[in-house]
Amino acid sequence: MKTVVQQWGNSLAVRIPKPVTDQVRLKRGTNVEVVALNGEVVVRPAERRRKLRLEDLLKRVTRKNIHPEIQTGPPRGREIW
Repeated sequence: MKTVVQQWGNSLAVRIPKPVTDQVRLKRGTNVEVVALNGEVVVRPAERRRKLRLEDLLKRVTRKNIHPEIQTGPPRGREIW
């Protein structure tokens, strides 16, 4: 399917035709990655960043990768230690 590159402010823009967006499930607001690959422009959905949960992060803490307590000096202000 052919389309035209157009000016959009200081950048260039390409409209993605609806049949293509339907095929790859792109919607308004979808984050995409634009890369030059072997002389071609490739637009693909950006990797979704998995939402981090404290519970999952703590499962990865072991005796081998935990660091010792760090001394930062005496309390200043109203800290309670």
